[in-house]
Amino acid sequence: MEILPPTVARVACAAPWVVPAAGAVAYGAGSADALSWCAAAIVVAFCAMLTVRGYRVGVRCEADRLVVRGLLWTRAIPRQRIEAVTDFPAVRWRTAAGRSRWTPVTAFMSGGGELASLREAKVQCVARLRRWARRSG
Repeated sequence: MEILPPTVARVACAAPWVVPAAGAVAYGAGSADALSWCAAAIVVAFCAMLTVRGYRVGVRCEADRLVVRGLLWTRAIPRQRIEAVTDFPAVRWRTAAGRSRWTPVTAFMSGGGELASLREAKVQCVARLRRWARRSG
């Protein structure tokens, strides 16, 4: 089961990376040397990666694990190790060695200037994640 924030929130996570990519393209196009072209290409590739990852933020609930996709990394958490889903929102869990861990779910975080409908949709996403985590795996 995929739990994703509303599409408008996913677009909002992805869209800001288009601006530096466009700037890098303009910089590279206005430059004649190869180093500038290489630098621009690296920035464009990095921004493209962040744009895709920004749109794909969310969680995937599988039978035996939870996969949390954030902007910079993806973490897979064994279902039996999950202790709680906090209001932050974050997943509290323990490693095989017993170490306590905490993984934020940035896809469902709300900001002060956010529309009430988006905030409520994210609260419902966290509630679905909690229900999944409570069921025995």
